[in-house]
Amino acid sequence: MPVNSGLATLSDHLLGVTMAVYALAMLGYAAEFAFSRFGRASATALAEGRAGRSSSLAASVSVASSASSSVSSVRAAAVTTPGRVASMVGADVAGTATAGTTPAGVATAGVDVAGASVTPAVNDRDPVVDPAAEALAAADARAVRQAAERAAMAEAMAGDGADLLTSPRARWLGRAAVLLTALGCAAHVGSVTARGLAADRVPWGNMYEFSSMITLVAVLTYLGMLARTRARVRWLGVFVMLPVVLYLGLAGTVLYVAAGPLVPALNSYWLKIHVVAAIVASGVFMVSAVTTVLYLLKDRWENRLAAVATGQAEASAAMRRRGGIMMRLPTAASLDRVTYRVIGFAFPVWTFAVVAGAIWAEAAWGRYWGWDPKETWSFITWVIYAAYLHARATAGWKGRRAAAISLLGFSALFVDYYLVNLVISGLHSYAGVGG
Repeated sequence: MPVNSGLATLSDHLLGVTMAVYALAMLGYAAEFAFSRFGRASATALAEGRAGRSSSLAASVSVASSASSSVSSVRAAAVTTPGRVASMVGADVAGTATAGTTPAGVATAGVDVAGASVTPAVNDRDPVVDPAAEALAAADARAVRQAAERAAMAEAMAGDGADLLTSPRARWLGRAAVLLTALGCAAHVGSVTARGLAADRVPWGNMYEFSSMITLVAVLTYLGMLARTRARVRWLGVFVMLPVVLYLGLAGTVLYVAAGPLVPALNSYWLKIHVVAAIVASGVFMVSAVTTVLYLLKDRWENRLAAVATGQAEASAAMRRRGGIMMRLPTAASLDRVTYRVIGFAFPVWTFAVVAGAIWAEAAWGRYWGWDPKETWSFITWVIYAAYLHARATAGWKGRRAAAISLLGFSALFVDYYLVNLVISGLHSYAGVGG
């Protein structure tokens, strides 16, 4: 059947519109980040999720401040009102007896105030304050206070994306970005549909069409997460739309081929089964790669904050301004969990794609498995993602070790898709640019 040139042209134009709308959506998500700020209202959100840590930090600061002020007040009292020192003998700052007292309250030993020893003179008029003990006590109190303040500063600067003060302008920009994403997705679906109708076949018969479908699945995955969490993952939009726009740009330039009929090897109903599963898994794996990279960046940020809290490093200018993208991201642990869930969804789909491909290979070539480069790298990708899930489920691997496996799996998927199709010759060479 000849290709419908009008529908093919419409598909190309719709893809151009899709790229433009996605790019605007990406700018909208970025602008929402830019106009979001931290402020006093964030204390409410912080208190809900960090009540224990916040109260302990506040208590530490309060105790340290009390101890420091007590030392100063005792010294001042000793100098200005020496007659009152005798009545304080045997009591600490909390009023607890630490030494013997006479019934009349006359001192028989020194008073210990935050570690500073104050000893009255014989005539009870000229008390003597031990300067060394007082200096050590003040230094200890100051060290405790500074450590607590650094920890509180690190806690406040860590950010988790939940304590943002979003201005009305930022909220409208975020909502407009979501609307643009949905509109771009609709245009994307229209482009894919018109492409299929123009060639009278399924619209994933070459790398150009395959790339378009992968990005469509990635956007649908993001919108699905957005709908399920009620805008709580809107921060992910800019990071998903960036690779989507780049991927579509590559597909529309380097990988583009005109609409045409399928090559004979692909003319099978298994194309509707095997390739669809591979497309869905690849698009979802793309989202997992994005969240993995974000996890590594956020984890590095939190490690730097830990160093700041312990006095091993100085806070950067961005930390002191409480600015930057990292503060607006969820915690590293949250990003790690998101990656795990996304991969947990995509892995069974990829498994089905590999199994369906083997069945198709038996129908087309008379064998289930022949270690063709495409089959080999598909299996390598499966093994790596299986190792990721196994390591997390049994060995409890989390954090950077799990992230390394996740990125390794996506790298294998990248090789399977690009290098095998474009560079390495094999039975799947029909999937190349000119396929």
